[in-house]
Amino acid sequence: MEQYINDFITYLNEVKHSSHNTLQAYRNDLKKLHLFSDKQGISSVTKISETNLNSYILILEKEGLSPATVSRNIAAMKAFFLYLVRHGIIIGDPSERIKPPKVQKKSPQVIEASLVDKLIEQPDLKTNKGIRDRAILELLYATGLKVTELISMKVSDINLNGRYITCGERRERNIPFGKSAKTALQDYMNARTQHFDKIGNDILFLNLSGDQLSRQGLWKILKAYAKAAGLANMNPNLIRHSFAAHLIENGADLGSVQEFLGHADITTTQMYLQQTYKNSREVYMNTHPRA
Repeated sequence: MEQYINDFITYLNEVKHSSHNTLQAYRNDLKKLHLFSDKQGISSVTKISETNLNSYILILEKEGLSPATVSRNIAAMKAFFLYLVRHGIIIGDPSERIKPPKVQKKSPQVIEASLVDKLIEQPDLKTNKGIRDRAILELLYATGLKVTELISMKVSDINLNGRYITCGERRERNIPFGKSAKTALQDYMNARTQHFDKIGNDILFLNLSGDQLSRQGLWKILKAYAKAAGLANMNPNLIRHSFAAHLIENGADLGSVQEFLGHADITTTQMYLQQTYKNSREVYMNTHPRA
């Protein structure tokens, strides 16, 4: 089974061009299914039944995994067995009738624009590190980028004159940005040339050694400035959510926000409408004379 899992991950990478996070999650989820199968004495993928898979899902639920995590495990196994069927390795799909648990979509947490401004103002622009960090924060809020997209962005992905970036692992998209982000990026590009780019690296955001900024490095930067600004539980996703919610609050259409975020399905973007409604209701209740 292990070889089939490796072949499947290779297929996702080379044919489907799945994201790194998807590959990692599916590999880990299928490894757990492999361990379960071994313990059950199942020596071949051809012998795995629907009953076996339902027993496995029950174990995941008893371990206390969230419905979202269980659903991801089911998605991984469904994709895996469909791959096996299509490649003639197994005849029937044992996961065909398995349904994922219902996942209650929560309204995303966002912060007020004034607090985002406070966060962005924290870096010390008298230092090269501060200039870089201001550009990072400005670009995160200006575009709603994911962490992976930000740290993998190249200099060639930035169009300063046109004020837009090009990104996307599977669906390439162009996202505009404003004057504040442009100014911050211009300042950083000057500092980058003189103080950061030591080896001719095309990656946009570099650490002080001239290498690509890591996910952990970005989180540390954000956490430090959030603490300085008096903000708790700050993370890049919170800035991404705030970017989307603030656009919709100020009149952006849902389709445009969907495109900026790179959502394949507009129903994913619609969760920000819940947050907008919540904020509007609070304004009404606090301001209407007969509320």
